[in-house]
Amino acid sequence: MDRFLIISPHTAADCKAVVHQVIAAGFNTHVDCGCKDGDHTAWAILEADSHEQALLFVPPIMRSKARALKIVKFYEDGKDPHKLMETYKNLD
Repeated sequence: MDRFLIISPHTAADCKAVVHQVIAAGFNTHVDCGCKDGDHTAWAILEADSHEQALLFVPPIMRSKARALKIVKFYEDGKDPHKLMETYKNLD
């Protein structure tokens, strides 16, 4: 499985409904949000087999605007940093 960062923007008007859906799904301990700072976006990191599967985590009210980004650790313990640099050298 891969790791994904879920980014789920929503409007201030939808915020209360979004909170209720996240709590009802039992995901409230997995989600961080910026709503109290005026940025109505929720973020979560989870494991899934694909982008599409990761987006199923998002409540339907937010799903059309949500994005799933596959993420990897830049540094992994035990790996030679020079070999790790080779992995990332062709990112341009």
